[in-house]
Amino acid sequence: MALNRKLRYGMVGGGPGAFIGNVHRMAASLDGTMELVAGAFSSDPAKSLAQGKELALASDRCYASFSDMAEKEAAREDGIDFVSIVTPNHMHFPVAKTFLEAGFHVVCDKPMTNTLEDAEELCNLVKKHDLVFALTHNYTGYPMVKQARAMVQEGKIGTVRKIVVEYPQGWLATPLERSGHKQADWRTDPKRAGAGALGDIGSHAENLARYVTGLKLEEICADITSFVEGRVIDDDANILVHYQGGAKGVLHASQISIGEENNLNIRVHGETGSLQWFQEHPNWLYYRELEGPEQVFKRGNEYLSAAAQRNTRLPSGHPEAFLEAFANIYLNAGRTIAACQAGETPNSNDLDFPSVQDGAVGVHFILTALKSGKVRKWVDARYIPPA
Repeated sequence: MALNRKLRYGMVGGGPGAFIGNVHRMAASLDGTMELVAGAFSSDPAKSLAQGKELALASDRCYASFSDMAEKEAAREDGIDFVSIVTPNHMHFPVAKTFLEAGFHVVCDKPMTNTLEDAEELCNLVKKHDLVFALTHNYTGYPMVKQARAMVQEGKIGTVRKIVVEYPQGWLATPLERSGHKQADWRTDPKRAGAGALGDIGSHAENLARYVTGLKLEEICADITSFVEGRVIDDDANILVHYQGGAKGVLHASQISIGEENNLNIRVHGETGSLQWFQEHPNWLYYRELEGPEQVFKRGNEYLSAAAQRNTRLPSGHPEAFLEAFANIYLNAGRTIAACQAGETPNSNDLDFPSVQDGAVGVHFILTALKSGKVRKWVDARYIPPA
């Protein structure tokens, strides 16, 4: 660690009853390189204080608002190095903007913002203040996803022809939001979520395909549906994709597919071979050549790429999964932050995490898919985020 100390971080969101906040906290703590020292865990000051006490934080660092936290942490000699944003989607932008303007690095949950204008403003703020911004598309942290990316880059499957990526879930097949379920409530509210299945899991599918193949969208044709009666936000999306360079693709994201849990998976077909990976069985990567038997690459072995090995913690045969992949985002972002704090240049391995520009691309994809779904036509999906 370039600083010879743990990184100090604060959290906005992740209060009582929040699922993803606890995931972030566990992931950030996994490698022992950072510690949570402050938080504005809820818009309710009492709940924020209660969450902070549960996490054994000093009471004067359990803040009633994120703006108060940014101001007071900036004035401390032992203030936070970065903030972790785990709020509902509509709060990502104001929180990130506040902390970037106060000079703090940012780790933010996805999607980055609900509008492209806000996403591009964050890109500009990151550049202006020369700060690190990591977006927690955690599936890019899996070792075998990194192995798939390396194999595509090395030409193991030839020029990519077709990508099939899907993320089916079934937990919103009924109007769960009407029962008082906290996660369902905000995720099906367009004012807070922005988009439904597209934003929640479709953004993961698009990001995974782009990370593995390096291909950018050219145009898309989307069929967007709200199946549950009375729901005013999308819960199912089926998208045809044309990628720049000629590859074709299919992207499917659904939260009404009964029996499915978190079945994110990707198939990449090239001229000479193909790759397949399942998030629910993440330690294996399937490789098929034009001629020859199917091969199964297993996490934790020395024959894997340098990136896959670097992001592996356990020996082969011991399963590694969701929390470890999440932790890889924090670990790489943390190393980059530490290097920047110490006046050093981070290396390419440390920079292997989704950036603010990836966030802007993701927001553009969501909005373009919604646009295509309304007109039911092919729509130009090309986009270059601010540098």
